[in-house]
Amino acid sequence: MPTEINDKPFEFYTYPNGLRLITVPMAYTESVTVLVMVATGSRYESKEINGISHFLEHMMFKGTTKRPDKMDISHELDSIGAEYNAFTSKEYTGYYVKCAAIKIDTALDVISDIFQNSKFDGKEMDIERGPIKEEINMFADQPAQHISEIYESLLYGNQPLGWDIGGEKKIIDAIKREDMVKYFSDHYFDKNTIVAIAGKIDPASAKEKVSRYFDNVRDNKRNEPPMVSEKQDAPALKIEHKKTDQSHINLGFRAYGRFDPKLEALELTAVILGGGMSSRLFVEIREKRGLAYRIRTSTAIYNETGHFTTYAGLNNENLTKALLIILAEHRKLIEEKVPDKELKRVKDRISGNRAISLETSDELASFYCEQELLEHKIRTPEERLAKILAVTADEIQAVARDIFKPEKLNLALIGPLEGDNSEIKKIIDSW
Repeated sequence: MPTEINDKPFEFYTYPNGLRLITVPMAYTESVTVLVMVATGSRYESKEINGISHFLEHMMFKGTTKRPDKMDISHELDSIGAEYNAFTSKEYTGYYVKCAAIKIDTALDVISDIFQNSKFDGKEMDIERGPIKEEINMFADQPAQHISEIYESLLYGNQPLGWDIGGEKKIIDAIKREDMVKYFSDHYFDKNTIVAIAGKIDPASAKEKVSRYFDNVRDNKRNEPPMVSEKQDAPALKIEHKKTDQSHINLGFRAYGRFDPKLEALELTAVILGGGMSSRLFVEIREKRGLAYRIRTSTAIYNETGHFTTYAGLNNENLTKALLIILAEHRKLIEEKVPDKELKRVKDRISGNRAISLETSDELASFYCEQELLEHKIRTPEERLAKILAVTADEIQAVARDIFKPEKLNLALIGPLEGDNSEIKKIIDSW
């Protein structure tokens, strides 16, 4: 039965076919963002078609039965001054149009058209293989981005979470049109999809428009991705030898899945360690010693697993010195509680960042849509922030003691290393 929630700064509605709509009215803007998000990504793929989620995302802009030429979509959206794009992750794929609020019908018409009527023309597929392979090349040539792919392949190995979102070039060349049509049919359907509209809108009008524009959405049954298998009993190291001016590292620990109650404490721990210019690692590595230009700590969260990871681009000659300092700062969080003054400062930082990040219609659409798609529940920004502000120093220390363990430690590295790398291995093995 359709459900509605009306006592929040958003409205949520489920149509009889299972398609979901989130509307977020914003009185202080003249723009609107239409976001369509689908619960599929590279972790839903088999090895034979790894990369098809991303390939399909590209092909959605290459013509529909209503707009048959590959330039029709871009010409129409450019003519109204819209911003538009798409993105693929391991767990979801999204398409958005941001435009003047008075042009919402154009945005809905185009985005519903590509979702319902894309042609996946074989000749256009063959042309698009080239740009996709060049995108793969581009990321491989950017160690600061590519290191995350090396790192997750170390963590998860030869299973979907360990594969690159873009896939391998030989697989891109081998994907057939029938593969794409089947994948599209298997994943792009009513119950697997959320439409989010944020900006200068009337929710009742938006609800009627979505029902009208998305009148031909396919029906299917939802499916879940394969569960990840994790086996580790000692620190692990993976190195990609490359002639670079810096050594790029991801050093981190296996952590928690999306529904773990310790996630807020984990997020605070990441900000304390490497979130911003006043964080512990930024001060110790960059400000005091000048060993890196960029260093940051973040969390990555999936359904049943996740990781807590520090990235740094380090001076090659001081790599081992920097690794020792980074690990020492992790150990301090195990041994010492975070002082009240520092904890308050970090909470204030998160509070301020949240306020800034949710000022625009595209950010608000994503904020609400991701929650419903991945968590199957929606909390307001205030509700999510309240849980973070309630975290104590004891809870942060408990998280550090829980995840900062040898059997959860992983280091991925890209750089011009020579020899047997025994010194680096000795550092992580001694944790």
